[in-house]
Amino acid sequence: MSTEIPSIQLPQAEGGEEKIHGLTHTEISNLRATSLKARDFAYCPYSLFRVGAALLIRSSNPGIFDHIIRGANVENASYPVGTCAERVAMGHAIASGYRKADFKAIGVATDQLDFCSPCGMCRQFLREFLDLDTPIFMFNREGEYEVKTMGQLLPLSFGPEALPPREMLEGQRK
Repeated sequence: MSTEIPSIQLPQAEGGEEKIHGLTHTEISNLRATSLKARDFAYCPYSLFRVGAALLIRSSNPGIFDHIIRGANVENASYPVGTCAERVAMGHAIASGYRKADFKAIGVATDQLDFCSPCGMCRQFLREFLDLDTPIFMFNREGEYEVKTMGQLLPLSFGPEALPPREMLEGQRK
């Protein structure tokens, strides 16, 4: 059995379709389906708490499909060593060469009836790579969703722009 979670190609949305947080209903539907399906790849023998994540990658070329990278939570007997689904998906995307401008939205799904937002560590991790207005769709087990932006989930956040310029830091070392 392959351990790689493949990305999924999506058809381009038709012009004029109503958008929610910049996404068409088709894109949200694909994000939902992929987030829910990604739960099947979770390795969670201790908590049995399956989480799937789906990261919608923006196409830089007109006529080329947007696509989705999936992630699932991976637990470990040493609990703090486990990795959340959102960080698995983002890590895969970054390792594949994608950067901040490439991310259109992220979806997170659990088996719960309530909506489940990314944990604090994931929020800070995602903040490194997502614009503050990037939508995060939180899907419950029924596929219903609540959506918040990165900035809403992590207000007054600390990001790369808070650090002094590298040249300034290097000058202070001398």
